[in-house]
Amino acid sequence: MKAESQQSKGREGAIEELNAALEATRLAENVSSIAPAKIVFSSVNILLTLIRVYFLLRCNDPIRAHT
Repeated sequence: MKAESQQSKGREGAIEELNAALEATRLAENVSSIAPAKIVFSSVNILLTLIRVYFLLRCNDPIRAHT
């Protein structure tokens, strides 16, 4: 039980960190006035979104979670 609780907290913490990183890149993209910087922030935002979706799918799939 303790291990499951720690795993759950770890997942929640990872999701919170990904959400914070996504928000930071969105803010940086909106604030930036330099076109190349906007492109970089947009690309990072897309990559973080893909990681977040993969992480959520992986955590919610009990078969894949144990492989």
